[in-house]
Amino acid sequence: MQVVVKTPHIKLEGEVTDDLVDYLRQRFGEIEVIEDDDEELVEVTESDWYRSIKPTMSPGENMRVYRELHGMTQAELGAKLGAFTRQNVSNMENGHRPVSKAAAKRLAELFDVSVEKFI
Repeated sequence: MQVVVKTPHIKLEGEVTDDLVDYLRQRFGEIEVIEDDDEELVEVTESDWYRSIKPTMSPGENMRVYRELHGMTQAELGAKLGAFTRQNVSNMENGHRPVSKAAAKRLAELFDVSVEKFI
């Protein structure tokens, strides 16, 4: 369950008791309660959304998705790829520079996925 109070902005997630919801309504008036029975976490690459957009994604866009999934900055990824600057990574992600075969192999090893995602 998720509860959102807009003024002041309060967002609670997880097990929220009815008593707490009642208190928030009394104290702040209108609140938004979002109940989601399906709280299962799904790997983004296994989601229907990702499958639907995958055919339109470029190697650079795939690179950005995997970098963000692994919580890395462009500079961190560049260092792990071996002497790539943040700007080099940005240029690859934005399609201004192609992802080389060597970089694609390193990306596949780093993210433990198929090299085809980056070619």
